Amino acid sequence: MNLRFKAVILSCVPYGLLWIAKANRMIKHAYKYTEEELYKFAMVIVRYLAKLARAKTIFTGHDNLPKEGGYIMYSNHQGKYDALGILLSHKNPCSIFWEKGSADKPITRQVSKLLKCKVISFSDMKGQMKALMALTEDVKAGRKYLIFPEGGYTDNKNTLQEFKSGCFACSLKSKTPIVPVAIYDSYKAMNSNTFEKVTTQVHFLEPILYEEYGSLKKNEIAKLVKSRIENKINEIEKKKTSLS
Repeated sequence: MNLRFKAVILSCVPYGLLWIAKANRMIKHAYKYTEEELYKFAMVIVRYLAKLARAKTIFTGHDNLPKEGGYIMYSNHQGKYDALGILLSHKNPCSIFWEKGSADKPITRQVSKLLKCKVISFSDMKGQMKALMALTEDVKAGRKYLIFPEGGYTDNKNTLQEFKSGCFACSLKSKTPIVPVAIYDSYKAMNSNTFEKVTTQVHFLEPILYEEYGSLKKNEIAKLVKSRIENKINEIEKKKTSLS
């Protein structure tokens, strides 16, 4: 039933109406704002949603994010809070390769447009290819993107699902750094029926440069990125076990 997520949505109704109105004005007159200003307002919304979810996110590896140029972060996927937790930990403007069912709702629709996300439908292969091509050009031009190569999530929690290889074509064509991102316990923030405070984790791992992955095929890159994320999650699990 996902009572926690429903509680977050109901709780944000008063502020949500104000956010939607202000966001729509900013989106309509986007030429008046810098990318940083649009991102800053989107983060106001994201931080409040995290507060309503009673979620605290800790992160490591911020120094692993490239200082210049575009790059793509590839993260495991657990639930509705995943993108919020990662964005809260990412200081610079960042866009998301977002599935339409998640992005095309009140508030998330506005956040998506403020962040200039690429919104796709899983059933529209032609649209997906077009969006990936546009994303590649954006990254070449210096934009940062977040992609969930698992596509969606089930009740997988901290267990990884299959990584779809198609999205890694963006990195091969843009020749930009790949930043694996390992999230942990993210599902607890908005995909449960409990209401206690939770702590989620975001770990930006060491980037994989084109010199390392450029000679690999897409499915080989997918396995490489998945293994880096899986190793980090296993490391967290072992640490928890040793402390218990």
